[in-house]
Order: sequence, then structure tokens, then C-alpha cells
Amino acid sequence: MFHPTILDVIGNTPLVKLNKINPYPHVTILAKVEFLNPGSSIKDRIVKYIIDDAEKKGLLKPGGTIVENTSGNTGAAAAMIGAIRGFRVILTMPDKVSKEKQNALKAYGAEIIVCPTSASPDSPEHYVNRAKQLAQDIPNSFRINQYDNLKNPEAHYLTTGPEIWEQAQGKVDYFVASASTGGTITGVGRYLKEHNPEVKVIMPDPIGSIYYDYFKTGHIPPGGNCNYLLEGIGEDHIAHALDFSVVDDVVPVTDANAFQVTRQLATMEGLLAGGSSGANVWAALNLAKFLTKPATIVTVLPDGGVKYLSKIFDNEWMENHHLLERTL
Repeated sequence: MFHPTILDVIGNTPLVKLNKINPYPHVTILAKVEFLNPGSSIKDRIVKYIIDDAEKKGLLKPGGTIVENTSGNTGAAAAMIGAIRGFRVILTMPDKVSKEKQNALKAYGAEIIVCPTSASPDSPEHYVNRAKQLAQDIPNSFRINQYDNLKNPEAHYLTTGPEIWEQAQGKVDYFVASASTGGTITGVGRYLKEHNPEVKVIMPDPIGSIYYDYFKTGHIPPGGNCNYLLEGIGEDHIAHALDFSVVDDVVPVTDANAFQVTRQLATMEGLLAGGSSGANVWAALNLAKFLTKPATIVTVLPDGGVKYLSKIFDNEWMENHHLLERTL
């Protein structure tokens, strides 16, 4: 059997047991390998779902332009779909996004605009605001709006959540996932809790991001930023696609925590994944350390490590950022 396009193989990614990296025999850690999607990330799911809906509703017309702010993965999915369906794609992103990600977007034929990571959320130079302005200025354009579009978590509620539940045979005690837009943790967490209200949902958050403080206090902390080195998780503004009522706890994670586990996933499990995967697995291992009874933790590997060969997997880059020798 053949598939009409590469988009038809999005989803149904494997759920894989982590073995050597997990020193806690009474705890099973399962990882959803989302970098096996054709665009190499979990974002393929939401982008196809949102664009399909926009085309059906006439919000995106033939020959139109897709505009989006992205840390790279949503952009790759948009660029891939644009190449197949004939849309122009313009993407804005912070300047900390790896060169591999930037070049992948251009390889699909997308146009990219790189914005300063340090720009405040109210600055016109912030990558989200640049995308908003472009969408206003360009006729026949459609902005995916991943941070505030409720179709984002809906896509995960309808696909990722059911896949995990079926693959784990309903044996899920904890779900661990970091967040930027919050679509994954909201959609999957909601689905799992509907099927088992005892499931606990844990969200690792980079130090510097506002989500940890907002979850704990209900207030947006002053000085929140995205100046940490982790890409694609945490945020300097609240995403409306993220439903904090689904989350049971938020735990802070450092660049060192995440990147060292990312490298261990490759050398110990043969899983060449990105930094957010390391953050998720670090949080799962940190959780497992305190569990006294048998349990199953499910987490997500959102994207692949090929996108970070010049960063996380480059010893010189790690040394220059004082990350190579730090202990977990």
C-alpha cells in the first residue's frame, strides 16, 4: 500500500521503553518517539490539523500565505505542508534557534525572519509580534497562531492521547511533558485524565520561563524571558492553548539537566533526540527517584537531535557554555 502524500504518515509514532538510562527497576518509563514524524517533530500533528481546518473553513485559500512564529518545529511542519499544497510560507523565529532548524525551513522553500530572543513580549521585534504584523499586512494570509489556537490541544486530544493510552494498554500513572504552546500537555493530559482521573501530569519548565512561577503563584513574574539555551519549551508570555488546570505540578529544569540527559539518550538508548526530550526524560527520572511503588511514567521525545548537532552534541559548544562537565 502507498500513501497519497508524506502527510498521511503523520502520527502513530512508537512508544518505547527506556532501559539503561533508568536506574529504578520498579518504575517503567515509556517515551513517545515523536521525531519519527515526517517533519521530525510532534508539531506535524497540530500544523496539519490546523491547516486542514483552515482550508475547510476558507480561512486559507489556494495560493495563500501561511505565516507563523516558531522555534523551528512548527515552522518545519508548515513549510513541509506549504511545499506539498502550494502555499507561500513565512516564518519568524528567535535568534537562538539552531542553524540546522533555520536551514531546514529554507530547504522546504520557506522564508524566515530571525528576531532577537531578548525582545520583550510587547516589542514589535518580538517574533510573535512580527508574525502578527505580517499576517495583517499580507493579503490572503493565514496565521497558525499555535500559542492561542485551541485546535492545537484538540489535535493532541484526538491523536496523541489516544495513541498513548492504547499503546500503554491503559497503564499510565504519570504523564511528563514540557510546554511552550502547551498543546501537548493540555490535549494529552486531558485525554488521559478523562480515562483515569488518577493520572498525574507533570511539566518541566526551563529556569527563566514564566510558567513555573505562574503555576505556583498565579502571577506572571517580572523579568520572565526565553534567554535560556533550551529551544521550544518555556515561554515569556502565557499561551492560551495551555490549560494549567490539567497540570498537577511544574518542576524547574536547567539547561545542564536537559542537555546531559539528551546526550545520554543517544549514548545509552540510541535515541538521537533534542533538548526538550532531555528535559522531559530528566523530569521523568527525577520523579522516578522519589516513587516507592511500581509505576509507569509516559513522556514525549518532541523532536530529533540532528537539529542540534552544532549545539547539544558539539563538545566545544557545550564547553563554551559551561555545560559539559556539570553534574545532574
